[in-house]
Amino acid sequence: MSVRRLAEASVQPASFAFNKANTAAAKKWIAKYPKGRQQSAIIPLLMLAQEQEGWVTKAAIESVCDMLDMPYIRGLEVATFYTQYQLKPVGTRAHIQVCGTTPCMLRGAGELMDVCRSKIHHEQFHTNAAGTLSWEEVECLGACVNAPMVMVFKDTYEDLTPERLAEIIDAFEGGKGASVKPGPQIDRFYSAPEGGFTALKDEKAVLKATRDKDAKATAKAAKAPSAAASAPASLAAVPAKDEAKPTAKKAAAAAKPSLEDKNRPAGIAKPAAVDDLQLISGVGPKNEKILHDLGIFTFAQVAAWKKAERAWVDAYLNFHGRIEREDWVKQAKALAKGGVAEYIRVFGKKPV
Repeated sequence: MSVRRLAEASVQPASFAFNKANTAAAKKWIAKYPKGRQQSAIIPLLMLAQEQEGWVTKAAIESVCDMLDMPYIRGLEVATFYTQYQLKPVGTRAHIQVCGTTPCMLRGAGELMDVCRSKIHHEQFHTNAAGTLSWEEVECLGACVNAPMVMVFKDTYEDLTPERLAEIIDAFEGGKGASVKPGPQIDRFYSAPEGGFTALKDEKAVLKATRDKDAKATAKAAKAPSAAASAPASLAAVPAKDEAKPTAKKAAAAAKPSLEDKNRPAGIAKPAAVDDLQLISGVGPKNEKILHDLGIFTFAQVAAWKKAERAWVDAYLNFHGRIEREDWVKQAKALAKGGVAEYIRVFGKKPV
């Protein structure tokens, strides 16, 4: 573990005090803990101090300890243990945290650090000449799938190239950091596979609709004069629990095709010998009952479904393409031809 020390006395301010807004926020944090346990608020209070001053000063640690009636040494222990706290002055416009853990290193984190050395300072924890930028190497920041990546303030910037990081640094240096979109810097949907979806492709439209809904909610909240305007878009976009269920049920009911549709597979009367449809991957007890209600009792019936009939059943079961993905027809043909033994011969495994 690296040794973390407070900044030298020459850069330490003589005093610290929370501004009006952060004083109120600090009181709210302290009130969350039961009597006698208020010292547990040390972590969020130090973070408030850092957000206000840009870094955690000795005066801020002592001031927070005074508020919580705790020895200074306890506050120093917390501040020097957690690397989320900056103990020296950092860039006023951006402090670039470059992930140096294995996945990022294998994907080019070393080159990102070279960019920081050339554009900011050749050593970590030093600001550039203007005092607006600084950088450091940190451990895992939790976006390994999208390596390499960096964090600036509370946002991550992922799937980086040295050229793209240089552009981001220039944007923050020019005071335009807010214009840089966080997250993947390539054509990737969140943490989906690079190059696009490889499975559940029909879900992409749903996910895009969710993202668009979040964006609309953010815009609406920004215009609203009420206190609700400060609510996160992710919360504003999600209906209350009691509202979500009937809405989802109505949507599912509206999407279900008619039983009179010409593409509904022909049913038969229940035969004396009924096949175990649950041997088909994707058919459980509930779906088997639905199929029985539709007059589907044998593997041969499923094996004979045409494309339009498969689409009708898929929509009726609200499967979103699952029947095609799992190839029910091929499974049913094997089971109809020779039962489990034929299924194993065709698929190399027993039915699930």
